[in-house]
Amino acid sequence: MINKQPFTWSAAACFAAWLALGALPAAAAGVYKWTDDQGIVHYSDQMPADALNKGGVVFDKQGRQIKKIDPTLTPAQVKAKEVEDERQRLIAKAQEEKSRRDVALMHSYTSEEEIEFARGRALLAVESQLKSAETYVADLTKRQQELRKDKLAYGTKPFPGTLDIELTGLDEELARQDKVLAQRRAEITAINAKYENDKLRWREIRADQAKPPAPAATNTPPAPPGKSATSTVTK
Repeated sequence: MINKQPFTWSAAACFAAWLALGALPAAAAGVYKWTDDQGIVHYSDQMPADALNKGGVVFDKQGRQIKKIDPTLTPAQVKAKEVEDERQRLIAKAQEEKSRRDVALMHSYTSEEEIEFARGRALLAVESQLKSAETYVADLTKRQQELRKDKLAYGTKPFPGTLDIELTGLDEELARQDKVLAQRRAEITAINAKYENDKLRWREIRADQAKPPAPAATNTPPAPPGKSATSTVTK
């Protein structure tokens, strides 16, 4: 490979001169462009081995980019890329799941009234369970209070063992039922939150669907070549 004397041109002008002078052999697959450690841009029909790890670009005979050669990454850059790729994968997965839920939501309901009806139906069973549990707890509490009152009435006399066992069992059952009540109330809160979110999202999607389509983007001429760089044409 013979290096000619470096001269200052824009990268675009340098490449144009390369093509105009017929420097590209007919059998060549393309023109390689890379930048060396001194910041000099090179064009050649071959990519030097010591430049491969720096990356570059391949153009066809008409000056169109056909391939980009990425620079070799350091171990730290490889790790950073893996982290970023995973982050992007999770973002894409979340977006895909969101789109799936949106489609299902719009297929399930045609109005906010239908969402409210579904909410009421979902709440009905849990509210019924809660009411039954509250009634059961009220009966247990009443019996517990009766036994405690009887135990106090015995004073220093021995309290019958069967009644003492029943009182202990009532205390344990009431503790279990407290957890059941808390669970049912949490379920009701979650159901209300779910259907409220569904209703809000349904409104947002309908509002987006009602918006007029955005005007088509017009083709703009390509930007002029950027800042000049020192370039070297090599063969």
